[in-house]
Formats: sequence, structure tokens, C-alpha cells
Amino acid sequence: MAAKRENRDMRRRVAQMEAKRALRQDQLRRRKRDNIIGASAIAVAVVAGVLVQLTVFNSNPTPAEIEKVRSGIEESIPSGQASPQATNAAHIPSPDLAAGRVLSGTLSTNQGDITVELDGKAAPQAVSVFKSLADEGFFKGKNCHRLTTAPSMGVLQCGSADGKGGGDPEFQWGPVENSPADGSYPAGTIAVARGQSTFSNGTQFFIAYKDSTITQDTGGYTIMGKVSGGLDVVRRIAEGGVTETGSQDGTPKIAVTIDALTLD
Repeated sequence: MAAKRENRDMRRRVAQMEAKRALRQDQLRRRKRDNIIGASAIAVAVVAGVLVQLTVFNSNPTPAEIEKVRSGIEESIPSGQASPQATNAAHIPSPDLAAGRVLSGTLSTNQGDITVELDGKAAPQAVSVFKSLADEGFFKGKNCHRLTTAPSMGVLQCGSADGKGGGDPEFQWGPVENSPADGSYPAGTIAVARGQSTFSNGTQFFIAYKDSTITQDTGGYTIMGKVSGGLDVVRRIAEGGVTETGSQDGTPKIAVTIDALTLD
């Protein structure tokens, strides 16, 4: 009888030990599963963060203060419309129109006149385009929609087709000409704004009101001329700052409307 009781007790202890072992194994499996789920969630969060950076921070070239420099001087081309090609359409004037010539003229604005010189020797395609636009009266009524006042970059950007920075997808051209390898755009520089492609120049231009450095990692921007008089007009506009509180890039507080651009 005693032997039978001992055997029952032994079987009970063995069963208890097996139950505890099974419980520990189940706990280990659950812990491993939770660790895998946690690691997967972290990986998803990291990927999502990267995607946000790629889609948000790269969506608009374009100055973030200075970090948004490129978007501040790039045209916004409506998506799904004409893609820039490495050749110009027939309606884009030939560089021969201004090749070898230096054109003088005046950018007349509601804030004062700015006299300019555009160098067809250094940038024949760009000067031909802007000579053609000026002769057509394109710039009458256009505005200067963007001002950047970052520490290493100060520019006023003008000539948008819609007055808000948008470009005309049917009026894109190239190439980039006379772009400084070191990214230096001295005070008084007049350069052509563009989209992401080097064949996405349009009707927009910018004037550097102080010595500026602009990233060249996507091909740079065409320097087509310089301000020969009236840079103080641009500097006065820049001193007014932008409408966006605390920003160094945005709509100028001092509204600028172009009355005409004449070039001879």
C-alpha cells in the first residue's frame, strides 16, 4: 500500500514538473513572438519616417530658410503635365537672337526702376528667351512672389506665370548656362529660376540683393546678367521681410508688381 502511494505521489510530482516546463516553454514562445512583433513595428516606423522625409522634405527643391534654398528658386510645374526634354520646342526662341550681344534695359516696378544688363555672350539661350518675353510684354502685371533672406542667400524672385510661383509646363527650356561651379552668386546677379531638370527653365528669374551661395548639386542656375543700377530698390524690399512670421523665405511684405521689362 505504501509503495502504491509513493508511486502516485511520484507521478503527481512528475506531472506538475511537466506542467511547469510546458508553461515556461509557452511563456518563452510568447516572449519571442512579442519581440518579433516589436522589432517589426520599429522597422515599419523607421521606414515610414524615411518615406516622410523623402516625400515631405524633398517635395518642394525646393530654401527652408537656407535649407529650402532650392525650392525658393525653382518653378513649380503642375504634375502630370509636360515633362522637360533635353531639346527645346519650336516656340522657344533660338539663342541666335541674343548671341554675342549685351542687352541693356529697365525692370520697371511699383517700387522703383532697376536697370539691368543681360549678357548674351555668356548665356545666349537665356537672354534670347527673356528678350523675347520682354518684347511680347509678358512681364507687365506680373509680380515678385518670393523673397529669401537667409544668412548666406538673399534673393527676390519674380516672373511667375500665375503670380504664386507656378511655371508654365508648355514653356520650359534649357540648358543651364554660365552657372558658377562654386555656387557663388554675387550681389546684383540676375539668374534664371528653374524646376528640377536643367531643361526646365521658364519665365521666372531672381535677383541676388547680397552676395549669395546657392547649392549647385542639381546643375546650378543660369547667370544671365546683372543689375547696373537700382539694387537699393531690391534691398529696400528685402528689408521689409516676408509675410510668414519667423520665416526667412516667403511672400515679400512689400508687394512688388512689374510694370514692364524693356531690353535693347
